[in-house]
Amino acid sequence: MNKFDIIKEISKTAPTEMEAKTFVNKVFEIITNALKNGEKVVISNFGTFKLSERKPRQARNPKTNEKVMVGTRKSIRFKASKKLMRSF
Repeated sequence: MNKFDIIKEISKTAPTEMEAKTFVNKVFEIITNALKNGEKVVISNFGTFKLSERKPRQARNPKTNEKVMVGTRKSIRFKASKKLMRSF
């Protein structure tokens, strides 16, 4: 399932498909902005999104086999809720 499929599903209950698209885009925008601000996003019965920082490390260039330093990086972590995990 992708974003377009989610919009199609929501458009079944929303007044128009354009409004469904607006709803979905707004939800993703809110989650993105919260993560950019360093906030944790908790969606009950679904899961938690949080920003984490990876430590600097030494990596290898596969083409030249040269060792290079990779700086700190931010990544997004998702942890599924217990209720979501039990539904499988």
